Amino acid sequence: MKQKLPERRRFVRIDTPLRVIVKTGDWADEAIARNISPVGLRFEIGRELKGLEKVVLSLYLPTIDDPIRLVGKVVWQSKVNLEDKAPYDIGMEILDIDDRTKNVFLKYLCDLLYRSTYRARV
Repeated sequence: MKQKLPERRRFVRIDTPLRVIVKTGDWADEAIARNISPVGLRFEIGRELKGLEKVVLSLYLPTIDDPIRLVGKVVWQSKVNLEDKAPYDIGMEILDIDDRTKNVFLKYLCDLLYRSTYRARV
């Protein structure tokens, strides 16, 4: 019988698709966030990012017009499938959130938790 390992996450992940602009150095691309928490997010993008690379994200919430600016680092990544042009799943830890929009971001997460249309994962 396979033994279940203890959960290492500190916060619940919320499955919700969100538009994200990913910037690193002189490169930028659009991605889709698959799930999100107060301390991290998972998104899918068309290229590999360097391990532990710092990235700047513009996260578009449906409740506001301007994006939330996040700074984070890549903590894991994996190719979605074995095809050559397959996208990558990226796990990012949030290092900094723009102070002007931090409360908007956290309120959005709380609102998602209380809505039954979204499934929270631990």
